[in-house]
Amino acid sequence: MLDWLLVAQTENDDPLQSVTNFFESATWEFIVLLGYFLLVVVWLSCAYWVFKDARRRIDDKIVLVVAALTGLIFGPLGALVYAIVRPPEYLDDVRERELEMRMMEQRLASEERCPFCRTPTREDYLVCPTCGRRLRTVCSSCRKPVDPQWRVCPYCEAEVHSGAGEFENAYR
Repeated sequence: MLDWLLVAQTENDDPLQSVTNFFESATWEFIVLLGYFLLVVVWLSCAYWVFKDARRRIDDKIVLVVAALTGLIFGPLGALVYAIVRPPEYLDDVRERELEMRMMEQRLASEERCPFCRTPTREDYLVCPTCGRRLRTVCSSCRKPVDPQWRVCPYCEAEVHSGAGEFENAYR
């Protein structure tokens, strides 16, 4: 009986034997392989995210390829660097903003305004409703509004004479 106790005591002299046995087991090998697999999945998903986001933000093909390769080669670190230096807006948002600006410019260019106070006016206004300045004169023949630069009324073909003098006085 003493021999058995002596053998058991020599086997149990290493208190970390169970930990050592775990790291030599198949379970530990599976956990390591699973960790490698998850690392590859995270790496590739970072590259995929960089590519998809860059495609929506970057118009130049060369810069797009460089961004995608940065995500692929450097993984999560490349995705972090890309997130810092990427353009702040999507291409669709930039195009939409530019289109809105062009539409507003066209609308403002086509809108008639008072030359004195810049208030929007209509074509048939004789005076500005805001500042009261004379914008047009009236044709003596058909009573329609005419611009002072016109020599002939476009509505009745009558010559416009008296409007120019009134207009020049109104601008002074």
